[in-house]
Amino acid sequence: MYLQRIFDKRRNKTYLSVARGYRDENGKSKHKTLQYFGAVEDLKSQFDDPIAHFKEVVQQMNNEEKNNNAPLTVTIDKNEELEIGTDNIKNFGYSALSKIYHELEIDKFLIRKFKARNFSEYKINNIMKLLVFSRCLYPDSKKSTYENKDIFFENTDFSLKEVYNALTYIEPFKEALQSYIYDHIQEQYKPNNECIFYDVTNYYFEIDDNDDFRKKGVCKEHRPNPIIQMGLFMDSLGLPMCYGLFPGNTNDCLTLKPMVQKLQKNYSIGKVIVVADKGLNTGKNIVYQKAIGNGYVMSLSVRGANKELKDYVLNEEGYVYNKEKTYKKKYRRYPREIEYTKTVNGKEVKTKTTVDEKQVVFWSADYAKRAKAERQPAIDKAKDLIGNIRKYNKKNCYGASKYVKHLVFDKNTGEIIEAKSQLSLDEDKIAEEEKLDGYYMIVSSEMEKTDDEIIDIYRGLWRIEETFKVTKSELEDRPIYMSTKEHIEAHFLTCYLALVLCRVLQHKLDKKYSVEKILESLEKCNCYNIEENIYRFNYYDEVLANIGSIINIKYSLKNRTLQDIKKILGMTKKS
Repeated sequence: MYLQRIFDKRRNKTYLSVARGYRDENGKSKHKTLQYFGAVEDLKSQFDDPIAHFKEVVQQMNNEEKNNNAPLTVTIDKNEELEIGTDNIKNFGYSALSKIYHELEIDKFLIRKFKARNFSEYKINNIMKLLVFSRCLYPDSKKSTYENKDIFFENTDFSLKEVYNALTYIEPFKEALQSYIYDHIQEQYKPNNECIFYDVTNYYFEIDDNDDFRKKGVCKEHRPNPIIQMGLFMDSLGLPMCYGLFPGNTNDCLTLKPMVQKLQKNYSIGKVIVVADKGLNTGKNIVYQKAIGNGYVMSLSVRGANKELKDYVLNEEGYVYNKEKTYKKKYRRYPREIEYTKTVNGKEVKTKTTVDEKQVVFWSADYAKRAKAERQPAIDKAKDLIGNIRKYNKKNCYGASKYVKHLVFDKNTGEIIEAKSQLSLDEDKIAEEEKLDGYYMIVSSEMEKTDDEIIDIYRGLWRIEETFKVTKSELEDRPIYMSTKEHIEAHFLTCYLALVLCRVLQHKLDKKYSVEKILESLEKCNCYNIEENIYRFNYYDEVLANIGSIINIKYSLKNRTLQDIKKILGMTKKS
């Protein structure tokens, strides 16, 4: 604040007032009059030297404000109008994400990689922050993200074209950035990576035709669109380790070997136990894991097993029940014969081998009820199909056709062919499936681990399944509108970085809250400009209180100056 003197020629008087000089969020110098004192000529009746006196008054006001002893003074003009396009809302919740972004030194990686290039290293870091923070809080297209860039207190001096250019520039560094980030995670959080978890999902595109990367395959969401496959590794703390993208027609099981090879090449990780579901449990994958010294814990399909294994599962001998008889388990060490292919003289040759493994089988009453409930809609559709053949064809009776006897489809049209034998419900098929409801089998190379330890290890896989739900729900990774492979790869890199920030913040909070709840609170942590560079905050909850306690930001203050806000954000950028 300073003493402002304005000479009025008409009255031939000099008027004194206190004014505040400030810079707006764009750095433009402005000032605002806070209080009028009167004309020097009139004030001489009260003060020997009005100018000297009020200079001291202003100095005292500055001292009190500096020491936070004086309240912020706001003057309101009831007739002041908004200009078209005015949007005073700013998000402050992203400060928590900024803290983790800089703790992992993502900014340093980008600045170092692009320092010798024509594209400004600071600009590409600012673009990356916009894309990552927006993916967490306001997921949308790149164009919409750019148009909403002023929601953050960040330097956004770049064009939309530069945003797209940045995607091209960053794509070649995707592998290096993943391993760089995980090196920092290992150093800061020290996960025990005896076991690492792996799973595969896919993401669809709003296009109709395949290309070399986006191909039609088995979509997890049963959509007809072209997809890409993503394989993801997660550590013992539930934090992402790395990911890889594959063409949409790649079978899940074929992604594990290249992803493990990536770990072996880029990460300082020794022998690990790979934990995965039954879709990854193939002879080739098991032989490869054992060949490189890794272990495995994987589920094995009971319904698709051979007669010997099914008989073992259904044999009551050896099962140990809980008190309520709602759960039972048993295990055995067993030499399982597996089939796989290997390359001999340039040709794929089928061969067999035997692996010694521990097999743990358990049954849960809850799982049995769920299996029955999940099968019932297909049975109901099968019954409807039998009575209404004209309604169905090969495509729209998926899941129900296996429960219908004598059902035949035209190979060319997919229409149901009128059968000589009357269609009927396959009661034997249903009864056979019901026998195995609730049974799960886990196979492992870890012979010395107890059955409970193996079950607990496998149950950790739910975290990676939940992680995929986060990427598709909270982070809205799909549908994807990028068209070139470089931009698609870069899009998923920004989504991966957003996922890492969310998971690390959740870990810091001891997993007290879901990612959904954390992001909801950060998104609501907004403020709006009420006057000059003074901002008022309008949301505070338990989640923000806990986040503030671990990153040393007081989210409960109702009013802050722009200077204070930028000081806090500057603090988050110190790794």
